Amino acid sequence: MSGKKLPLEGIKVLEMGSLIAGPFSTRILADFGAEVIKIELPKSGDQIRNWRVLHEGTSLWWYVQSRNKKTISLDCRTKEGLEITKKLLQECDVLVENFRPGTLAKWGLSDEVLKEINPKLIICHISGYGQDGPYKDRAGFGAIGEAMGGLRYLTGYPDLPPTRVGISIGDSVASLYSVIGVLMALYHRDVQDGEGQSIDVSLFESIFSLMESMLPEYDAAGVKRERTGSSMPGIAPSNIYKSKDGKYVVIAGNGDNIFKRLLKVIGRDDLVGDERYATNEKRAANVDFIDNIIQDWTLQHSLTDCVDILNDNGIPAGAIYSIEDIVVDPQYQARNMIVEAPHPELGTLKVPGIIPKLSKTPGKIKWLGAKEIGAFNDEVLKEIGLTDEQIQQLVDKGII
Repeated sequence: MSGKKLPLEGIKVLEMGSLIAGPFSTRILADFGAEVIKIELPKSGDQIRNWRVLHEGTSLWWYVQSRNKKTISLDCRTKEGLEITKKLLQECDVLVENFRPGTLAKWGLSDEVLKEINPKLIICHISGYGQDGPYKDRAGFGAIGEAMGGLRYLTGYPDLPPTRVGISIGDSVASLYSVIGVLMALYHRDVQDGEGQSIDVSLFESIFSLMESMLPEYDAAGVKRERTGSSMPGIAPSNIYKSKDGKYVVIAGNGDNIFKRLLKVIGRDDLVGDERYATNEKRAANVDFIDNIIQDWTLQHSLTDCVDILNDNGIPAGAIYSIEDIVVDPQYQARNMIVEAPHPELGTLKVPGIIPKLSKTPGKIKWLGAKEIGAFNDEVLKEIGLTDEQIQQLVDKGII
């Protein structure tokens, strides 16, 4: 397996961005073999180097987000830096950037210029609001995309202010759409007509695309979906329930046959066949009663027993995992989702495994993100023809 080529080997990607949306998308491409060259500003580097928990001055998140990438330092805003960037782009298949719209154009890298540099280049723009429209010049972070896209409005309990999911999901979802766009554009270029193109991904649209039936329900039925806490509106039963030991189990018994099995498990055989609960629509009208009888049963059992009994009877149920639960779970381990990667200071560092899992050409973690800013400067710059002397001159000028 280790000798097989990864599916994106031979594809070269230039990453011009920071923090989450752009770097996460290129991380996925790098996991599957693309050669990703990440540009950072000299001295300061990507801001994510200083986010959340640090180890000896470097974010642990950085090592994951920049794995498998060749990180270089370069000030693209200078004349010399711009020329180096153009040389790199001549050799690249894909450019991924997540600056505010128009930033690259100000530096002399508009889409028109990029197409002149490399007609086959695929340009992926990721921004808060997209490359056009009245809001395009606004600063956009994941939190704003989640708010404008409708997710924040639905998250939380109806009698409390809207809350966040707990991660920067707006950025991450936009990253996934960016990867999809890049792969489709590569297919179009390499299999169909050989042309490059631009991809426009916005954070708010990425979140809005996940909002299920919210729009047609409002359009056709005037239904304005609201926050419902831990339950799923219109789907019953699907909720969290407290166990005897004070923990919570998630139970999704909303299939008609599944619900019949659930009734038998919780000792309510008397309700099997009752027309009031025969379909999801009818159960949704009686959801409070259903939740109460399920809760009565879960309070008599520990969390472990709840999960085991329900799953043994073909009823979807699971515990709500913390990271402590995740790292010891046998399913995570069996699926190779907790990977111990070599780290120069820690020895090894547990990082998330790779998805999706391809049977013939699975992805691979070759190395974690380099701690030193500009760690791959010499390698990358020499590949485009710079000499040791020229590289040293760039260092002296603070351009790299």
